[in-house]
Amino acid sequence: MWRATVLTLFPEMFPGPLGLSLAGDALARGVWELETRQLREHGLGRHRAVDDTPAGGGPGMVMRADVLCAAIDAAAAPDDGRPFLLMSPRGAPLSQARVREFARGPGALILCARFEGVDERVISARGLEEVSVGDYILSGGEIAALALIDACVRLLPGVMGEEASGAEESFEGGLLEYPQYTRPRDFEGHEIPPVLLSGDHAKIARWRREESLRLTRARRPDLIAKLGLKD
Repeated sequence: MWRATVLTLFPEMFPGPLGLSLAGDALARGVWELETRQLREHGLGRHRAVDDTPAGGGPGMVMRADVLCAAIDAAAAPDDGRPFLLMSPRGAPLSQARVREFARGPGALILCARFEGVDERVISARGLEEVSVGDYILSGGEIAALALIDACVRLLPGVMGEEASGAEESFEGGLLEYPQYTRPRDFEGHEIPPVLLSGDHAKIARWRREESLRLTRARRPDLIAKLGLKD
């Protein structure tokens, strides 16, 4: 079973959207498991403090190494083979390829930071992999963790109704997905492209490939360069 353990100051944020739709149905059926752990259980003093002032001065607070490492150690079994992740804007960008790797594994242990971040020694001492969901700043790692888990869960066997449905989505072949259409055939003067109604599967496949290339060139030239295609 694919198992996600989330270490957070706000466990009430979970399962949130992960309890709905495909992910929620799969969770109820036991396809995957979600565990949340309150970081303050390992906090210090009467107020269960998890943070302190930054060494060298500066604004905000930093999450303590001793508290976080204690939380990680309590959540992970000695032979835990899952990756230990830290959701962080300075991490490697989360890609569909990395999501597939996570989904093929046993799950993930995810640390959700708050405040100004975590003591750097936590990352090295527990081998955390920093992962970013975009070049922007969130209030904490929880929303990023929800996104990562959702991206992984939908790839687990038995979660999507049609196993082939994920094979032609954006990023699966390195390109953005082609446009999709359905009924009505004519909507406010805009018709479905005739090729999609032709029944000629070779022509449809060629049209979809061309449209994927067109959209990717226009919106994500970085992906075109990555694939070594001519712009």
